[in-house]
Amino acid sequence: MSRGYALFDLDHTILPFDTQALFCNYVLHREGWRRIYLLWFIPCLPLVALKILNLRTMKRVFASYLVGMKRETLMSHVSGFLESDFQAALYPAVVAEIERNRSEGRLLILNSASPEFYLEGISDRLGFDHFIGTDMEVRDKMALFPAISGPNNKHGAKITAMETRGLIPDDVEVLANSWAYSDSSADIPLLSVAEHAVMIHPGAKLDAVGMEKGWRTMTPARPYGGKWSGRWASLLQSIGCYEVKPVKSDEQSVRPA
Repeated sequence: MSRGYALFDLDHTILPFDTQALFCNYVLHREGWRRIYLLWFIPCLPLVALKILNLRTMKRVFASYLVGMKRETLMSHVSGFLESDFQAALYPAVVAEIERNRSEGRLLILNSASPEFYLEGISDRLGFDHFIGTDMEVRDKMALFPAISGPNNKHGAKITAMETRGLIPDDVEVLANSWAYSDSSADIPLLSVAEHAVMIHPGAKLDAVGMEKGWRTMTPARPYGGKWSGRWASLLQSIGCYEVKPVKSDEQSVRPA
């Protein structure tokens, strides 16, 4: 049997939040004046709904809360974030899946749309072999709208990135002895390339596909009630007004394939 692969999305998969918003919350708790970014971020939101601005551009606009921050300060915040809010927010049941796949000898790949400047630390902390994210520029001082090199790492771009880096074979239909985990319909390509797919709190679109394909479902306990409560949490995080509490480890359900 081949060594196999374990492919993990990050946001709403390994933890119940968008990590970009959660990290923003951490920074704004310490440097509240950076809420000034909301003056231009909020007016841009309707432009996304109207499809005038795409998600790649909005990722740059959102990251403007870091403007002028020195590289060493940014990385210090990343370290503090990983030790505190990020650690507290992790789904214990999904972390256990990372450990299970490691113990069974699979190559662990963290594949996320999040910026790579904090993905590296997350990857190291959770013991992944490789990480792939969105390549956002980190200068000696952060730019107002940090540049992104390459694509926003979503949809099929995740598969292309793994192939380009030689992590998986080119044009493979299904990776033998492999597992993939995600919450999002955007990751149907990622889930489809694995022999075993696991959906984490899937929405209706992903759940419909997963039911047809016989994918497993995990629903670990979340610190909010549902989709709209989750969006409210993200809003509070984006303005630095969210209190992170540890996720419960004793409440979860699994729907088998």
